[in-house]
Amino acid sequence: MALFHNPPRRMSHTLRALAWLLRYPTDALRENLGAVREALHEERALTFGRLSELDALIDRLAALPPLRAEAEYVDLFDRGRRTSLHLFEHVHGDSRDRGPAMIDLTQTYERAGLLLGDGELPDFLPVVLEFASTQPPAEAVEFLRETAHIVRALFTAMLERPSPQAALFAAVLAAVLDLAGEKAERVPLPEEPALDESWAEPEAFGGCSSQGQARPDQPQPIHIHRSTERTSGRTAGHASAHGAGAARRAA
Repeated sequence: MALFHNPPRRMSHTLRALAWLLRYPTDALRENLGAVREALHEERALTFGRLSELDALIDRLAALPPLRAEAEYVDLFDRGRRTSLHLFEHVHGDSRDRGPAMIDLTQTYERAGLLLGDGELPDFLPVVLEFASTQPPAEAVEFLRETAHIVRALFTAMLERPSPQAALFAAVLAAVLDLAGEKAERVPLPEEPALDESWAEPEAFGGCSSQGQARPDQPQPIHIHRSTERTSGRTAGHASAHGAGAARRAA
């Protein structure tokens, strides 16, 4: 259930800052953490308590040696399906539905004038947040609500990881839920499939859906739903970082 009916008057800078914090901690990201913090506090789309939690993450990223920050990021987001930042990993896994969903989402971005960079995947959460930042607040909130069940599962998975950095990154996911008007709360997580099961070949012609593809020349709606069955694997690659100054420009 949504927590509010009226979204914040401005949230574009905050969405871009959150996207920045969820990206791989390159030197460019670390050098612009001050701009990210400033964007969050100037726009004030989040509560003081949530901003304080994000400040703690920014402080840690700034204080860690670069190699340590990078290693912690990889350990957190690249070594388990539950904490993958690729949203369709949680919805479609490696099923045949994933390809058409990627195409539909990419076309949604292109119609809004957002072009993906080399190596960027459309379902990468920072890219999703970048797109939402280009939309009017009401439309951005509705778009974020489509992803809320996945973000809430990610939030839960972060809290279950016994590491200080996991709890700090959970605050970023909680902030995304805040902006979507959703409650940041734990939810039950399904057990991850055994290794043999996750590598099993899908049934021939099974799970193939043509929904939304009958008219490929027409705009198609994006639907991001829970999946009751997954055979997933980690999608390689991270989205390239945009300049941190973008977090401070108006949408």
